[in-house]
Amino acid sequence: MTEISNETRSVIVEREIPFPPEKIWRALTQPHLIADWLMKNDFVPVVDHRFKLSADWGSVDCQVLEVEPNKTLSYTWAAYDLESVVTWTLTPMGAGTHLRMEQSGFRPDQRQAYGGAKSGWQQFFAKLEQVLTRIE
Repeated sequence: MTEISNETRSVIVEREIPFPPEKIWRALTQPHLIADWLMKNDFVPVVDHRFKLSADWGSVDCQVLEVEPNKTLSYTWAAYDLESVVTWTLTPMGAGTHLRMEQSGFRPDQRQAYGGAKSGWQQFFAKLEQVLTRIE
């Protein structure tokens, strides 16, 4: 008999960003800015709001779970049999912010999705930092 593990994995990306939480929050919650670094979207920072992230390869169905302005943002991320949760945590520090993103819920049989998320979030973070340098 084969045992199937119920353990899930998470992708975590953390960065020290030289901008205040309020500025990063805007980039995480304003649809036109989200489109610049992540995907086209119809996001609204309201708990239970359902929204879609769209890219050339397809779309992601999401629902807002938690909104604590300038501190925490969490939403579901469902695409291609992946049911996960993305949580952003902003912690002020010195002259900037410690930004932490965790995407949790990758099953052991979702190695490809997990690997894609690991590399994808690195690229999204690079684009996010570019957006932050140009917005007021």
